[in-house]
Amino acid sequence: MRRFAVLVLMSVLLLGSAEAWARSEGIVAKPSAFSVKVTMDRMEALFKSKGFRIFARVDHTAAAASIDREIDTAELLIFGTPKITTPLMQENIVAGLDLPLKALVYEEEDGQVFLVYNHPGYIARRHEIKGRNKLIGAISRILANLTDQVVKEKL
Repeated sequence: MRRFAVLVLMSVLLLGSAEAWARSEGIVAKPSAFSVKVTMDRMEALFKSKGFRIFARVDHTAAAASIDREIDTAELLIFGTPKITTPLMQENIVAGLDLPLKALVYEEEDGQVFLVYNHPGYIARRHEIKGRNKLIGAISRILANLTDQVVKEKL
């Protein structure tokens, strides 16, 4: 219990909100003021403008429809920059399972849209990456800032 409280406190300090750990440990969840498509379009445009490489945009809903199945509206963006992810993989190549970074935008049954992603600190802990705390902190702040811009009214 004490460990959980420390994790929540850390997320509040890093991201300014307990919402960061709302879904489960390691997953940052932010409600969006926009539809899934608009949220994802905004994210892709903003991240490209900041020098991130967009590796793929996956429409999970269309994939499900291709096999005559239905799921809630959901899209995944795979993005990153080797400049910030390569040092993490140099510490543990298996971190490549979680890199490049990914963000999922989905709509719940009540119509609320969320943008979710794995917190970089979680990725570092998962892969036992040591000695990269400054880099992890910087990535965390950048993601928090950019995703805040994506889900709010003004870009």
